[in-house]
Amino acid sequence: MNLPRKDERKKIICVDDIQFMLLSLKDRLKDYYKVYPAQNAEALFEILDIADDYDLIILDINMPEVDGYEIIERLKDDFRYSHIPIMFLTGNTDKASVERALNLGAVDVLFKPITKEVLLEKIDCQFNPERYKDNQPIILAVDDSPSILKAVNETLNDTYRVYTLTRPEAILEVLKRVTPDLFLLDCNMPNVSGFELVKIIRNTPPNEDTPIVFLTSESNSDTVYAAIGLGVKDYILKPIDDDLLREKIAVNTEDFIKRRLIRSAVK
Repeated sequence: MNLPRKDERKKIICVDDIQFMLLSLKDRLKDYYKVYPAQNAEALFEILDIADDYDLIILDINMPEVDGYEIIERLKDDFRYSHIPIMFLTGNTDKASVERALNLGAVDVLFKPITKEVLLEKIDCQFNPERYKDNQPIILAVDDSPSILKAVNETLNDTYRVYTLTRPEAILEVLKRVTPDLFLLDCNMPNVSGFELVKIIRNTPPNEDTPIVFLTSESNSDTVYAAIGLGVKDYILKPIDDDLLREKIAVNTEDFIKRRLIRSAVK
């Protein structure tokens, strides 16, 4: 892990009502980041009023008067601060607490007690996701056109791990090695159509509820309704617009990735 030089350190606000916890966080982070401690919501917003260029907020959940959930809601509702990533650091390890934090817009949930090494790695992952490509969501794109797959890969590979397949009949072999967070399927393919692939995917654990998005040149309502009836979440018309592709993939992976985070994080 290559941590930043002091002349390029990012600014992190740490919010916790326990003074010892704030001192501990500052001690662990001060050699790598500019750390601003806040013991409550009032102190946090006083710090935010000074400048709007903070890079991360680390937020406790259980605090008197105003808890972490209310704070994140206020931050996300204020256009001045809604862009700042928020990471919860909490003693709440139950599924409901983690799920609520993620649904409110937290980028991660960390648990107390936490080691310095884990804390630094989680923060570095937030600032430098390209160093942690193995942790990126996995997209499996299936299309009999190599040029389409090349375009999909070039558009998405900075944010996702993209696997491509031109032979849909080989999908079961691929699924033995890869567990996608989203399937991107061509609708019309020889040998095995997109509709047939959906049935195969849904009958292959753990892909029963993994989001599926169709790529298609057909915009007629019968095709769309048939896809929705099989559980397809969305569709993208060809030729593919890069910005629309990114937007559709982001929307359709968000909830699934949250659930994966909950499963992996909760003790």
